[in-house]
Amino acid sequence: MSMKPFERAEAPPGGSASNSQRTVPAISDAQLASVLDTAADGIIIIDERGIVLTYNKACEHLFGYTAVEMLGRNVNAIMPTGHSRAHDGYIGNYLSSGHRKIIGIGREVMAQHRDGTMIPVHLSVGEAVTSAGRQFIGIMRDLRDRNESEQRLNQLQANLVRMARVSAVDEMGAALAHELNQPLTALMLYLQAVERSCAKQGAANAIPTSVMAILEKAVHEAERAGSIIQRMRQFIEKRDPVRRLVDLNPLIEDALELTILGSPPGTRIMRDFGTELPPVLVDPVQIQQVVVNLVRNALEAIKCCDVQVVRLSTKRVAGGVAMSVLDSGPGIRPEGIGEMFKAFSSSKSHGLGLGLAISKSIAQTHGGDLSVDPGGGGGRGACFTLLLPLPDDATAGATAETKDGTNGSERHRGW
Repeated sequence: MSMKPFERAEAPPGGSASNSQRTVPAISDAQLASVLDTAADGIIIIDERGIVLTYNKACEHLFGYTAVEMLGRNVNAIMPTGHSRAHDGYIGNYLSSGHRKIIGIGREVMAQHRDGTMIPVHLSVGEAVTSAGRQFIGIMRDLRDRNESEQRLNQLQANLVRMARVSAVDEMGAALAHELNQPLTALMLYLQAVERSCAKQGAANAIPTSVMAILEKAVHEAERAGSIIQRMRQFIEKRDPVRRLVDLNPLIEDALELTILGSPPGTRIMRDFGTELPPVLVDPVQIQQVVVNLVRNALEAIKCCDVQVVRLSTKRVAGGVAMSVLDSGPGIRPEGIGEMFKAFSSSKSHGLGLGLAISKSIAQTHGGDLSVDPGGGGGRGACFTLLLPLPDDATAGATAETKDGTNGSERHRGW
């Protein structure tokens, strides 16, 4: 590290020093040089004109310039454009007025790396009066790690607050589903009564065919609404996980009924379900949770695309059954794949970043896995594949109905 000490060299007592003696730095200067080179914070000393006199190793790492490049150069080289133009004026104003704006105070400012990257630093400035004039000492601490930690902490706190709201809404949703179920059931019964009454009318008082068709549609929609409410209650109720042998295709269809509610017009959900798939041993609600999350993510990915298609497919694979969800979105950036299945990792402003992490955990708990093909290009977006293994004979037997009518998995209530 190169430096110019604060004009502190003195002749030895009793006479003047020889030329060779004057070239040897005083012990205090050697100590100062060692301190500057080992300091974790960047330290710069400038003169009244802003010219760099001292530039330590931490500054080299922080700003990308070497000491050789910076010594004798104006310090505004490491400042953003707006501040660099005004910096000499700041020094001039202080020298003429004596009014301190940052000296002895310290504050957070922006510095600039040689590659143009903006760096938040905490700058503390001190002043020294020497025989060569005033010199200013700046100590800079890189705040990027601190700011990132604070941002991460704030995000986690916001996520916790939102999770508390989600939990409250979950409880409200369960109560709401229960309350809506009763009037929907009553509505369906009334409509069925009207339909039967109209059917009994004689030829003279026959109800027009168009009116009967409308009543039939009303009954059908009431039944559909009741079915949706019932599925919602099953989906959100608190319960122990219970595994049983189920057919995957109908399970996916039930989950789709919940997922596509409120989806924008023009969105196409295409199904390519395999036939004669073997049953899988799963907790139906947990697998539906995975389906809902994957399809909702796919709908989110295509909402700004000209072609909005989500394709679900199932097929038999070696050792199990696979379900894939493919969208027509832009795909996933390569740098985002590594963080995708980590908790609290989300590219959406309104997401908690838990859906994929939970989905992968559910898949692995069932002895399977959840993988992704990032896709991208040619109208082919990301493709998530859920793999579920086939049960062995011993496990399948544990779920068979017993003589007393109970289910083995219901007795054990195990995973």
